[in-house]
Amino acid sequence: MIQETKKKFQELRSKFQLKKPWNNIAILILNILITIPVFIIIHQNLIDPEWPFQIDRILLILLIVSVIHVILRLLRTIIIICMGLYLLVLLYGSTIGNYGFNDVFEDYRSMMYLMLDNANPQDLIISKLLPFPNKSKILNAIDYQNPKVRNFALMATAKNFRDVKGYHEYRMIIQCFAVFKEIKGRWNYVDDPKGREYIAAASETVQHFSGDCDDHAIFMAACIRAVGGTPRLIHTGGHIYPEMLIGDKKDLEAINYLIKEVLFINESKGKEIHYHIDERGQIWLNLDYTARYPGGPFMSEEILGALTLN
Repeated sequence: MIQETKKKFQELRSKFQLKKPWNNIAILILNILITIPVFIIIHQNLIDPEWPFQIDRILLILLIVSVIHVILRLLRTIIIICMGLYLLVLLYGSTIGNYGFNDVFEDYRSMMYLMLDNANPQDLIISKLLPFPNKSKILNAIDYQNPKVRNFALMATAKNFRDVKGYHEYRMIIQCFAVFKEIKGRWNYVDDPKGREYIAAASETVQHFSGDCDDHAIFMAACIRAVGGTPRLIHTGGHIYPEMLIGDKKDLEAINYLIKEVLFINESKGKEIHYHIDERGQIWLNLDYTARYPGGPFMSEEILGALTLN
């Protein structure tokens, strides 16, 4: 009886066991497919030690690969079942709109890209900032509910990046980037009247797309706010520029990839993404008129004040 049971077990085992070298190839493929989402989930929930050259991520992915390899070697007799279950999970995820085949592919590209190209942060300590100059006038000038401002912002979203598929989680941010692209392409820098500080409302600027840095910042902030984004203005002593909230460091990975590989490929080629991190860990991208892409280089590093539109 025992011998018959062992014999049946050996027969069943041989049916599901791949022969060399296919068993090793199957283990390698399955290891890669499992490692990608596991790595992304783990490293997004760990505190970033900010080691140079992404050493922490390299060590983490090597550890995950090693552990998964050992587990798969132990399960090599039923490797076909493991692969089948994994594919079924991805198929189910693709069908109901959760994590599926396309998500694995996009996460892999995003992960590999970010490991090779790290963004350039600058901490922003809000508690040390000074009162924002002309605060009340600027807030009144950001008339994002004005129909002219709203209509222009909507036009920009219909004109730019409308055909970009996927990335549903970042649809609003992509639309804000469409607004940035449209304003960037139209902006004409003009100084204020001699001897006075002229603050133009966004509804005024939309008629001619001209003005100085504070007019641009006000107009950009109003248009970003008009399509659901969260903008703020940064004061540096002789300059005011707008920034946009994109989320936390988890969101930065996707946004970094979107800017450099999907939306602003030529403008950002070989360049870094510049941003500020506030005291709550929120990340803000530079949208200054001097930047060719969202997150372009800062014109001035000295920060004296910040005005956020919640």
